[in-house]
Amino acid sequence: MYVAHLSLSDFRSYPELELPLDAGVTALIGPNGQGKTNLVEAIGYVATLGSHRVANDAPLVRFGAQHAIVRASVVRDARATLVELEVTPGRANRARINRSPVPRAREVLGLLRTVLFAPEDLALVKGDPSERRRFLDDLLVARTPRLAGVRADYDRVLKQRNALLKTAGSAMRQRGGGPATSDPSTLDVWDTHLATTGAQLLAARLELVDLLRPLVARAYAAVARSGEEVRLEYVSSIGPGVQSSDREHLAAALMTAMADLRRRELERGLSLVGPHRDDLLLTLGPMPAKGYASHGESWSYALALRLASYDLLTADGGEPVLILDDVFAELDVDRRQRLAELVAGAEQVLVTAAVDQDVPAALSGARVDVRDGQVHVGN
Repeated sequence: MYVAHLSLSDFRSYPELELPLDAGVTALIGPNGQGKTNLVEAIGYVATLGSHRVANDAPLVRFGAQHAIVRASVVRDARATLVELEVTPGRANRARINRSPVPRAREVLGLLRTVLFAPEDLALVKGDPSERRRFLDDLLVARTPRLAGVRADYDRVLKQRNALLKTAGSAMRQRGGGPATSDPSTLDVWDTHLATTGAQLLAARLELVDLLRPLVARAYAAVARSGEEVRLEYVSSIGPGVQSSDREHLAAALMTAMADLRRRELERGLSLVGPHRDDLLLTLGPMPAKGYASHGESWSYALALRLASYDLLTADGGEPVLILDDVFAELDVDRRQRLAELVAGAEQVLVTAAVDQDVPAALSGARVDVRDGQVHVGN
């Protein structure tokens, strides 16, 4: 799988752009602030319907424009598919596949798969649990696009349940701690919805973590050249020891946990149990990586998570496009070289760097100069 052509209209700093690409390695070279990351961000957006840099779509549209257009020609098994997205802040995106509109933008998911390495990846190790939850969920959707619907359903149910908890909790306080609501069955209905959708998402995450464990351990050893043990443990808000991926069992456990926490949830106006409260514990040796791993070890761990994602997606069929966004400048010489050697054989590798010297020799290939919002394709 590779991207053969990228077209942009009013995306970030680009009023218009046409960029031909090919399989193999392409390095996008230019000083910081010239638009290199905007290009790989656009490709990542086609794959995930999200940005690795911002949480909403507004910054993706060029100042003064109403919407942005991103088109990518994706080649898989010698057949090209044109994917087009219209990004309009505050409204649902519109999508086309081979010029034909599709009902929902998420129907393009799976047509292009990417694994993106970026400086922001350090937050996978050092950041909040939300970063690790997003890592798991993005990988789930890349492997099984239908889970995007499950993820959206869960977020919708969570929002509705939180609103009801807040309203009911306020009424409870006004009554001096009396009954929370005149119709407790309303909250019970949303408990059931949250348990059902939450169990689907939780089961998928647990299965994914089981698959990732050996791949992350192997990738960390390759990047860090270290024999130190790395482990992944899913930490559920249901309680310790949640390992079964049986949906009925997980739904029942979620219902029990919500019943036990009902009073506290009403007091706080928040759902205190569910996949949105979970974490992925990363350990290095006997200690958690967060707070104990050195800067170099943290980088190795983050890279291992991305390399494991690449290996898993490749094993599923359809090798993803590898994107390395300004990563090499963050690494020491040894890690830089080892990472380059590990990814050099991928079907398509897109690298951004400020200067040629930041790109290891193992990743020699095509070059695109990026300056002042203009691109110039060279050899």
